[in-house]
Amino acid sequence: MIAYVGEHLWPKQIGHFFIILSFVTSLLSSFAFFLATQRRKLPEFNGWRTIGRIAFGVHGLSIFTIIGTIFYVMTQKWYEYQYVQQHVNDELAFRYVFSAFWEGQEGSFLLWMFWHVILGIVVMFRGKNWETSVLATLALIQVCIGSMLLGIYFGTVKIGSNPLLLLRDVMNIPLFNKADYVSLLKGNGLNPLLQNYWMTIHPPTLFLGFASTSIPFCYAVAGLWLRKHKEWLAVVQPWALFSGAILGLGILMGAAWAYEALSFGGYWAWDPVENMSLVPWLIMIAGIHTNLISKATGYAVKSTYLYYLLSFLLILYSTFLTRSGVLGESSVHAFTEMGLEWQLVGLMVIFTTIGFGLYFSRQAKIPVPEKEEGITSKEFWMYIGTLVLLFSSILITFTTSIPVYNKVG
Repeated sequence: MIAYVGEHLWPKQIGHFFIILSFVTSLLSSFAFFLATQRRKLPEFNGWRTIGRIAFGVHGLSIFTIIGTIFYVMTQKWYEYQYVQQHVNDELAFRYVFSAFWEGQEGSFLLWMFWHVILGIVVMFRGKNWETSVLATLALIQVCIGSMLLGIYFGTVKIGSNPLLLLRDVMNIPLFNKADYVSLLKGNGLNPLLQNYWMTIHPPTLFLGFASTSIPFCYAVAGLWLRKHKEWLAVVQPWALFSGAILGLGILMGAAWAYEALSFGGYWAWDPVENMSLVPWLIMIAGIHTNLISKATGYAVKSTYLYYLLSFLLILYSTFLTRSGVLGESSVHAFTEMGLEWQLVGLMVIFTTIGFGLYFSRQAKIPVPEKEEGITSKEFWMYIGTLVLLFSSILITFTTSIPVYNKVG
């Protein structure tokens, strides 16, 4: 055993503890909110809801602690940590440390989870009768994303990638035979193209947009779960409007950045990663319109369910395309393969099964007006507009997914 000089081990220990704690408490929160929803008319409802709230709060504090710990080691330039060595160096200005944090896969997962925590707290205080049913699904989403950070092995199978591993935990090179190896390390730094103010403000906005699509998804699941096919339409609409606005703003920021700094030739010449961030927004906008139709006339309730379910599921598919490595040769800024592709597939399968399983089991009871909407009504043409958005999304998704077809073939 070598007594290494200059290593700082406490961030690793703190990080490992809170990564596990965040995973366990999100699982407990989802379970408690599920039982509270199932027992909503029984005396034990309040007890399970309280457990769910406490667990979700501890989960949120754990996520904040993990993020704070990583930021600290990055600002201190402790290069013995793999994540720090990969993303910062001595020359990097302090204002770009934030950019360096979410440049990596693990940092962007944490950013996504951070926004889910914030949105979950809002639901906790303002969700009223919908709190437990919505948060049961949101906490389960946190469980699945949190598994991407575990970095544990079951035999030869790796689950997640821990952002607070030391370099010597992940590689074995002669350098680590020296007790003072830390003093010899240098950081790789941040890609010069990413040292731009857009990299500081665009990803947080876009990931808030990504995270916000989960709330209409959770409300759709809750509406199907509780068979409240009319009541959910009013409470979900403000969330959908917020999601459409924020995700649209994030996409516009990316477009402005492309024109200004990245020389991609403009928005429509962007690569598949950008196309697949557009598709969930198109579907969300379609859902907002059918939501308005269904509230006003009772038509298109099924379509509203489908659009809100699809918007989040397409975010998951976009995440798979971006992070699985499948676009490594066809995208200029997809993440490289990290061995998480099957976890990402599992993430899509879980929530597709939950969403569409509930939809198909409940669709016979979803109210449908007996008389068809008149062709001269504005609601009819609004619905036709949503179909245009749907078919546009199908076309974009099909062509963007060609690298996936090639991999499978």
